[in-house]
Amino acid sequence: MKKLIKGFKEANVYLPGQGIVKTSITWKDGKINEIKPEISDDLVKLPDNLFVVPGFIDKHIHGANNSDSMYPHFEDILNIAKTIASEGVTSFLATTMTQSEENITNALIALREYIEKDPKEGAQVLGIHLEGPFINPKYKGAQLESCIVKCDLETFKRYEEASGNHIMQVTLAYEQDGKELVEYLASKGIVASLGHTNATSAQVKEAAEKGATSVTHVYNAMSPLHHREAGVVGGAFVTDSLYCELIADLVHVCADAIDILFRCKGKDKVVLVTDGIEAKHLDDGVYSLGGQEVFVNNGVARLQSGALAGSTLKLNEGIRNILSILPRLSFTDAIDLATINPARNLGVDHYKGMIKEGYDADLVVIDKDINVYMTINRGNIIYKKDTFNL
Repeated sequence: MKKLIKGFKEANVYLPGQGIVKTSITWKDGKINEIKPEISDDLVKLPDNLFVVPGFIDKHIHGANNSDSMYPHFEDILNIAKTIASEGVTSFLATTMTQSEENITNALIALREYIEKDPKEGAQVLGIHLEGPFINPKYKGAQLESCIVKCDLETFKRYEEASGNHIMQVTLAYEQDGKELVEYLASKGIVASLGHTNATSAQVKEAAEKGATSVTHVYNAMSPLHHREAGVVGGAFVTDSLYCELIADLVHVCADAIDILFRCKGKDKVVLVTDGIEAKHLDDGVYSLGGQEVFVNNGVARLQSGALAGSTLKLNEGIRNILSILPRLSFTDAIDLATINPARNLGVDHYKGMIKEGYDADLVVIDKDINVYMTINRGNIIYKKDTFNL
């Protein structure tokens, strides 16, 4: 049985607007209760080299540890949730793939059941990220081309019903008749994210005007920046309202391109994601993604064609990579990329993404190198490093 704790005493806590502060913090009924130096109840004293930061939010992850969000089984979702707790993830969007409407629907029904039961043993499934099928075949990436369709509001409404209204983000190609769908998503508070798309920069701007707020794994599976047509990448860079997801494994996007992204978008509009697949947390080998074989070599996942197929990146590693290549960013700047930034993009920043009284007690204990020692989801310890003794 995991030890129950109710707070930390005189810890190095990342507080919004203040940075790292030496203070005590308690939680009750899953919420942060008090943050003040003088608390002296029976609280846990952490080593001085550790920091308490908000729980990480991964809004784009397909799977981990031989489980995938498309497998319509409660146990698979729970396995993902438990596995990624070791990365410091306290909440995530279970992300689907382009498959048949029947397969997507079955996955959504299973995810709905899981979300509504809301088990506390792992990271929380905040909602669902529907990646496809409303995308462009030209930039299908690892999505199954035979199941790609143009944007269709009635089809989406069927998915929405199957999910129990738990879809929080939809990746789509705006140029594939996406106007009506984007407007509908915006009206429902669902993130419309431009991805797997051949849109022009003008279409990106138009999509943002209609309510799109995000770009899915920026640079990857989209029209690139060119000096005569700026494409999705250029459109994203000059449209201030758009958040940009980034897979920071240094394979999907090189260090210089990441530097350019931050120079264009600033640190407040970049959201770190993993796009993790079932091979994450496992050895190299042959796995599956969206009904296709994936070959993992040296931790890099590709289809037989050579196309990148998601990643095996752990979210804490992504934060570490950013700090290693962008020394101008502070420790807390990098933490924001996986906490408050995704929370704001998803519209949950009124209760997640910060350490603040009344917010969910989603916390991660890390060192300066972003190694994870403990992960807490709404006051429950969901991961503790084996060598870490309380």
